[in-house]
Amino acid sequence: MRIECPFCGERDVSEFTYLGDADFRRPPADAEGRAERFYEAVYLRDNPAGPHREWWYHASGCLSWLQVIRNTRTHEILAVELATERPRS
Repeated sequence: MRIECPFCGERDVSEFTYLGDADFRRPPADAEGRAERFYEAVYLRDNPAGPHREWWYHASGCLSWLQVIRNTRTHEILAVELATERPRS
């Protein structure tokens, strides 16, 4: 798999570190039933098949944080942008 870094160009995935689901939101620390909600958020999340937004870190390159949309069935990279260019939803 290859990822197109906005600064370094196309690079092998071995230069990057996968950091998880970019749409994941932690439950508030003061939420009622917080232990159960935290357990559900960490262990009972969906595992989507198809396009998925992910955090990737260019650890062996320019040290940029990227948001990558990757098809989890085919590993095709559909879009890449710097994390700073995308507002958090």
